[in-house]
Amino acid sequence: MFRGVNNISLDAKGRMAIPTRFRECLQSCCASQLVITVDTDRCLLIYPLPEWQEIERKLVKLPSFNKAARRLQRMLMGNATEVEMDGQGRILIPTPLRSYAGLEKRAVMIGQGHKFELWDEAGWSSQLDEWQETDLEQLDLPTDLETLSI
Repeated sequence: MFRGVNNISLDAKGRMAIPTRFRECLQSCCASQLVITVDTDRCLLIYPLPEWQEIERKLVKLPSFNKAARRLQRMLMGNATEVEMDGQGRILIPTPLRSYAGLEKRAVMIGQGHKFELWDEAGWSSQLDEWQETDLEQLDLPTDLETLSI
């Protein structure tokens, strides 16, 4: 399980170093093979290849005549790019994906269980402020979350 917030720097070529604490796990679980795609929140999602393949199987099975399903397929699968972690633990974020997420020099990588989110540092800070100002009691929580106790 990937968890925690990590500040990341991208170099001039668009490479970023995966935090050291995740490298060994990624080498063993997916032979350093990752998939990067876009998210509707204007961040990027980074999956170990086996996790992505499971999601991709589900996406392919969605009904092709459903407009929302097609949009999701186009967005997630159409932007999915395979990358490999190099010997120094770095991955190259393709230019179109960096542009989509507004990534320049400073970024934030957030562990989300079986995947990571990669945000522009300013975008993450702004979004975090917005979420913290939201009163959870005013949100329509799914029934699955109504019984969650933390």
